[in-house]
Amino acid sequence: MIRRALLVLLMAGGAALAQVALAQASSDCRADTVLLRGDWGQARFSVEIADTPDTRSRGLMFRETMAKSAGMLFVYDTPQRATFWMRNTLISLDMIFADERGVVRHVHHNAIPGDETVIDGGRGILAVLEINGGLARAMGIVPGSQMRHPAFASETAAWPC
Repeated sequence: MIRRALLVLLMAGGAALAQVALAQASSDCRADTVLLRGDWGQARFSVEIADTPDTRSRGLMFRETMAKSAGMLFVYDTPQRATFWMRNTLISLDMIFADERGVVRHVHHNAIPGDETVIDGGRGILAVLEINGGLARAMGIVPGSQMRHPAFASETAAWPC
């Protein structure tokens, strides 16, 4: 009888822990937050979303500063070749290109402010995270790292919401 009562309590506690874990997981998946993880550890960025032609074309142009924990997430309707330039961009940026699963495929380090040279992230890109120049290298963010965001909400996401 005591064994059975203990088993019921353990099962109830496990269910409660699972609910806490699920609540934590869903709170991490917010439109204004990107999480990254890899062998190097984890990072969190508060982001603005650029998901329309107008917001994507303006991006971070004319900004003089950006908080270290901030960024902009460019999200496309379908995976595609993603190219950028730095026209009218006043701060150095790292660009982190991710596929539809949220897996980082390319990292462009320290894009030069004002430079109009095309930065090609490659084909099959669904989202691009722009953060302050130098942060990706300092944190160790590399191809193969995983992004977590509602944009990667499919059942094939590497780190699902």
